[in-house]
Amino acid sequence: MATPLATGPSAPLGRIGRPAVLAAALLVGACGAGERIANIGRPPPLSPIVSPTEAPGYTPVSMPMPAPRVAENQPNSLWQAGSRAFFRDQRAGEIGDILTVVIEIDDSAEFSNDTSRSRGSSEDAEIPYFLGFEQRLDRWLPDGVDNTNLTEFGSTSSSTGSGSTAREEKLELMIAATITQVLPNGNMVIYGRQEVRVNFEARDLEIAGVVRPEDISTRNTIGYEQIAEARISYGGRGQITDVQQPRYGQQLYDIIFPF
Repeated sequence: MATPLATGPSAPLGRIGRPAVLAAALLVGACGAGERIANIGRPPPLSPIVSPTEAPGYTPVSMPMPAPRVAENQPNSLWQAGSRAFFRDQRAGEIGDILTVVIEIDDSAEFSNDTSRSRGSSEDAEIPYFLGFEQRLDRWLPDGVDNTNLTEFGSTSSSTGSGSTAREEKLELMIAATITQVLPNGNMVIYGRQEVRVNFEARDLEIAGVVRPEDISTRNTIGYEQIAEARISYGGRGQITDVQQPRYGQQLYDIIFPF
């Protein structure tokens, strides 16, 4: 005869199983694995297109500004004050305009350091005369102790170290950015983000910074080296990225393990 399943408060699930299930659910949610489990078999979703100023981490740029300049209009003049050309400038210059950022990074660096240090020291101490009581020291000190050669200290230390660093980076990309803010001195804050999904891997490219209007070329492009406070981020997310990263337990172990 089959044994009926236990139910009620005395059942194992009621006493132990439910807290264990709840703890497991909280652990899964804390590690961010719930969303990954829900997307098993699906490509990583792309973020919706929204205004950069409405992003959770968006903060308006505040920088030191020069004194404002008063525009002087000349009577009967065809030249507009503040313009950079006789005809209308087609380059980006207002909030919402788009310009292209050219990223061509080809950096390499190599460092090598060698250090060497050595030190030696020696100290001697004696008490040949001690207020006339030096003869009575024999009563207190062990046999064979000589007052003229009471203590001697010596130490020697040496240290040698060497280190080297080699780095090489190369990145060639182009990304369209939007002007999100025009500062009082005419400089512009730009922000751009690009997402590309190939199969089950998504690539994210993000750039932000401050540019000068005169640095924008006639093709409405600007190089990354002309962007002040540049923030360039290039990474990925998806199955390949997950495999390349250590597991959550290993990362936690590396942080809390003291040795």
